[in-house]
Amino acid sequence: MMIALFWLLALALFALATRVGRYVGLIPIVSQLLLATFGLPLLMYFWIEPQWQLSGAELVSPQWLKNLYSLSFALLLGHILSDVIDLELDRQSLKIAVPSFCIPFACGLATAVWLLPSQPWLSSLAVGLLFAITAIPVLYLYLRHIDYPPAATRRLVQTAILIDLTCWSLFAIAQGSLHLSSLLLPLAGACLPMLLRLLGLRQPLLHSLGFFGLLVVAEHYKLNALIFGIGYLLCMAALKLPLVLPLQAAWMNRLQTGVAIPLILTFGIVQINVHSAMSSLSWVQLASLLLLPVASKLLGNWLGLGWAGASFTGASRWRESLLLNIRGLSEIVFLNLLLQQGLISPALYFALMLMGLIATLLPALAGIHRTPLHIAAPARSPSANS
Repeated sequence: MMIALFWLLALALFALATRVGRYVGLIPIVSQLLLATFGLPLLMYFWIEPQWQLSGAELVSPQWLKNLYSLSFALLLGHILSDVIDLELDRQSLKIAVPSFCIPFACGLATAVWLLPSQPWLSSLAVGLLFAITAIPVLYLYLRHIDYPPAATRRLVQTAILIDLTCWSLFAIAQGSLHLSSLLLPLAGACLPMLLRLLGLRQPLLHSLGFFGLLVVAEHYKLNALIFGIGYLLCMAALKLPLVLPLQAAWMNRLQTGVAIPLILTFGIVQINVHSAMSSLSWVQLASLLLLPVASKLLGNWLGLGWAGASFTGASRWRESLLLNIRGLSEIVFLNLLLQQGLISPALYFALMLMGLIATLLPALAGIHRTPLHIAAPARSPSANS
C-alpha cells in the first residue's frame, strides 16, 4: 500500500512540476529532469527512507511495477526508434553529423578508459555514445517554438536522427556480438512484418501493434530490444508501411509526458543513493563528466556546421551548435537501459543525467528563444514525446 502511495505521489509531483514549468516557459522534459535530479533525491533522503522506512530496492520490487516499467520503456524506445528510422539522408546533414558524432564519441571513449574506473569495453563504448547523442524530440520542440526556418529545422533534425541512428545501431550490434545466440529471437521477431505480408495482412495498424507488443515482450524478458526494434522498423520501411501509433498523437503525448517519462525517471533515481554515488566520484571525474560531453559536442557541432555551411542568411553557427547539443529523452532512455543492465554505475548514471539537464538548458540560458517553450502536440514527425 505504501509503495503504491509513493508512486502516486511521484506522478503527482511530476504533473505539478510540468504545470509549473509550463507557466515559466519550460518544456516538460526540462521540468521533469529538474525534479528527478534535485527533488526526488531530497524526497527520498528526508522523507521516504526515514519516515516511511522504504528503500529504493523496495520501491521498485513489485511485479506490477516492473510490468508497467516494461510497458513505459517499450513505448518510449519504440517512439524514439520510429523517429530514428525516419532518416532522409542528405549531404549537408551528413557533413554536420560526422564531426558532431565522432569528436564527442572519441572524447567519451578516452574519458571512460583514462578517467573512470576499469569497466567492460561495452560500458566504455556506451559512455562514448552518451557523449555523442542528441535528443531528437526536444531539439524539434526548441526549433518549432522559436519559429526556426523550415529548411534549417529539417537539416538540424535530420542531423540528430543520423547521429542517434548511429548511436543506437552501434550499441545494438556491439551488445549482440557478446551473445550471438541471444540475437536469434529478436531477429526472428523483427521479421514478423515479412511474415504478415506473406499472409496477405498489410494493415499498417496491425504491423504497428505487433511492433509495440513485441517490444514490451523483448524488454520484459531482457532480450535485445534494440536489435528487434531497429530490424522490425527497417522491415516495415522496406515494405513501405508507415508506423501507426496505438493512440492518437495527443493522447500518446499525454501518456508519455504524464506517466511513462516520470515512471522511467523515478525508477532509475530511487535506486540510487545520490550522496554515496557522488562520493564515489572524485572532483576531477565529476567535472569531466559534466563538462567534457558538452565541450566536445559543441566542438564537433561547430566544425560540422562550418563544413556544411550556413543553412540560411544570418544563421548563427554558435546558436546551432548549442541546439545540436541538446540532450533529453533519448539520453534518459539510453541511461536507464544501461543502468538496468548493470553496464554503468549509479554514480555515472546520475552524473550524466545532470550533464544532460545542463546541456538541455543551455539554449534557453543563452537566450535562444522568443516564445514560451510550452507543448502543443506538434505533428507526428518528428514526435513531440517530451
